[in-house]
Amino acid sequence: MKTNFLKNPVTACVLLFVLAFPVPAQQKIAQRSDKPATVVFTRVYEPREKAFSLLVPRGWQEDGGIFRVDPGMQGGAAQSIAAKLDFSVKKDAAGTVMIRWLPDVLFFDNRNMPAAAMFPVGSNYNGMTVYPLVPAAVFLQQVAFPYAHPQVTGFRTLETHPAKKLAQGYQQRINAMMPGLGFSYDAAVVTVSYQEGGIGFEEKLVGVIENMGQLGAGMWGNKGTFLIRAPAGNFRQWEPVFSIILNSVRLNPQWVAGEIQGQIQRGKIMLRTQQEVQKLEREMVEHQQKTNAEIHNDMFLTLTDQEEYVNPYTHEVETGSNQWQYRWVNEQGDVIYTDREDYDPNTDINMHISGFKRTPIRKR
Repeated sequence: MKTNFLKNPVTACVLLFVLAFPVPAQQKIAQRSDKPATVVFTRVYEPREKAFSLLVPRGWQEDGGIFRVDPGMQGGAAQSIAAKLDFSVKKDAAGTVMIRWLPDVLFFDNRNMPAAAMFPVGSNYNGMTVYPLVPAAVFLQQVAFPYAHPQVTGFRTLETHPAKKLAQGYQQRINAMMPGLGFSYDAAVVTVSYQEGGIGFEEKLVGVIENMGQLGAGMWGNKGTFLIRAPAGNFRQWEPVFSIILNSVRLNPQWVAGEIQGQIQRGKIMLRTQQEVQKLEREMVEHQQKTNAEIHNDMFLTLTDQEEYVNPYTHEVETGSNQWQYRWVNEQGDVIYTDREDYDPNTDINMHISGFKRTPIRKR
C-alpha cells in the first residue's frame, strides 16, 4: 500500500482542534429569555497533556482528554502516529448537558483491494478497521453515535444537514497546507433524539469525513467529530453556553509544535528543514479563523451569537457571547456572563476568586 496520511503530519493532530478559535459576528442578535441569568466560566487545561485550554462553566466537570495508541498493540500501528482526543465537558456526572469531542480514527475501504475477501468488514487491516467509505451523515449515525452511546433506546434521527461550507473549509485548508494530496471532504450536522438512563435527550452531532483518495489507497477517517446534548425541550436554553465553550478553546503552541515533531519522528517523515515545520505552524494559524467561521455557521446554522469585547487587562480584542448584557473577566482568563446590572463578582461571597473587570464592547 502507498505511503498514506503519514505524509501529512498536520491534519492528523491539528484539525482535531479547529473548533478552537472564535470568529466575531458583525451584528448583535436578540437575547434569549430561556438561558441561565448568570454563568461563571473558568479557564481550564486539557488534563493529560495540556494540549489546549477552554472555558468551562463553574461547577461543571471535565472527563477524558488526549490519549495515545500503543503501536506495539495489535492494530495499533496506523492509529499511533497522531494524538487522539476523547474529552467531555459536562454539567454533571451523568452528562445530562454535555459537549464531547470524539477521537479521529482511520478506516480502510477494501472494495478496490484484490484480496478483499480476506478482509471482511469489521476485520483489522494494518491497524485500521475495514469499513466502506460512507458520507459524514451516515458515519455520525452508524459509527459515532453508537461509540458515544452504546446503550440507548428510542433512537430517532430528527434532521440531517449537509455542511458543505464546513467541508469546503477543510478542503481549502488542506490544499493550502499540502497542495496536490488529492484528499476530499464531506461534512454534516445530524440532530437526533433518544432515551438514556431514563432521560430523553436531544443531541447534535457534527463531523467531517476525510477521503485520502489515491494517495491513501482505500484509507479514510473522521475529523473534528463532536456532539452536544441536553434534555429534550431544554436544548435551545443551553446553546449560548455551548457556543462559548466551543469558541473559547485555545491550542497550546508548545504542545502543537511538539506533536508535529513527534508525528514526524513516529511516522519516519523527512521534511526538508526546520523552516518547513514552522511554515506549517504559520499556515495553521492563518487558516484557523476562516475554517472556524464555516464550522460555526454550519454548527448552529443561523446562530451567530458573538460579539467583540476589549479585555481591560490585555487591551486585546476578544470574542465572546452576545447573549448576556454584561461580561466580566479577570487576569487569569476566567469569564462571567450575566444579565444582572447590579451584579459584581468581586463582592459575591460565593466567588473564591476576584479581580474581575467588566469588558466593554469594542467601539466600531
